[in-house]
Amino acid sequence: MRRRFGTGPRWSIVVVGLAVLLFAGVVFAGGIIAVNYKHMGNLVRVISLVRSQYLHPVETSDLIDGAIKGLVDSLHDEYSVYLEPKTYAQLQAQIRGSFGGLGILVGVKDDYLTVVRVYDNTPAAKKGIKAGDKIVKIGDQDAQGIHLDSAVELMRGAVGSKIKLTVKREHEPELLEINLVREEISVPTVEGKVIEGTDIGYMVLSQFSEKTPDELDKVLSDLEREDIKGIILDLRDNPGGELVSATKVANYFLPAGPIVYVDYRVGKDQTFTADGHRVKLPLVVLVNGNSASAAEILSGAIKDTGAGTLVGEKTFGKGIVQTVFPLDNEAGLKLTTARYLTPKKKDIHKKGIEPDVEVKQKPNAQPDLQFEKAIEIMKQKIS
Repeated sequence: MRRRFGTGPRWSIVVVGLAVLLFAGVVFAGGIIAVNYKHMGNLVRVISLVRSQYLHPVETSDLIDGAIKGLVDSLHDEYSVYLEPKTYAQLQAQIRGSFGGLGILVGVKDDYLTVVRVYDNTPAAKKGIKAGDKIVKIGDQDAQGIHLDSAVELMRGAVGSKIKLTVKREHEPELLEINLVREEISVPTVEGKVIEGTDIGYMVLSQFSEKTPDELDKVLSDLEREDIKGIILDLRDNPGGELVSATKVANYFLPAGPIVYVDYRVGKDQTFTADGHRVKLPLVVLVNGNSASAAEILSGAIKDTGAGTLVGEKTFGKGIVQTVFPLDNEAGLKLTTARYLTPKKKDIHKKGIEPDVEVKQKPNAQPDLQFEKAIEIMKQKIS
């Protein structure tokens, strides 16, 4: 569990009936007294009728998968999803920080699958895909309104296999058709450098995976050897990731005390705390409307504790936590199980975090006004 996926009709009735009884047992174990047995009976009957009467033969396993998907979809929660084996395996690979694919980070914006970031030396970078590109089609499938996990599943595949993306680019009158070949992708989640002509360290955190804390430690050590006087931490376009990873990163920058409160409906609430052995340098943090989830845990804690100055635009506003439960047959369930609160116990879900210094910035526009403002503020802090 991780928190960031033919036989005859008589036989099928027995199996599904057993599954329903097991489900009822789980429900009772969870403390729910009333179970609508008529609806349960309808489920068994519908599966039986489809297996015995439907025009085309269908596997019982497919029907059960469909029922599970429908159950999760009925929550009307875009973050809860049933993960088929292939999708679940890909999610696990993403959490580990290594996977096969195209080398792009994507999100959903205005109902379109949108490229958030393109990683260097990857198939997407070599073919000229840019941040801000809207993916209209993946192969022959329409990508408008597609679930993010489904889109990721479509774009990933065997190393060496081919895929075509149809892309709408701002200021381009026609759609672009881009053919790519999938490669093994191992993406660094933390990158850093000393800003030229200054003694300021600059670090970009693109997402939070299992390896992010170790990567951060190495990048910080390299920068400290350069005798930097301050740090600019860039969380723009960071969609989040693993909760525990975010708290480990936060521990580098926060004073002793709470990092985040995790408030569960069921079970014991959690408080993650910093030990106070933090980096003793001035800190400026860049955020924007695509800074979400775990990135908001970090930025919210930095703002509430006064550990740094937030510069940019209001964050996305995802203040809920998903737990990934492994299921049989190598499938998984990503389920919203909790909300999180900042150190001052603010609920930021669908609200976002306001920066200390607001600076508007259009996507891909130059110059980078937010970055320039961060440098200006950092120079003031250092002096």
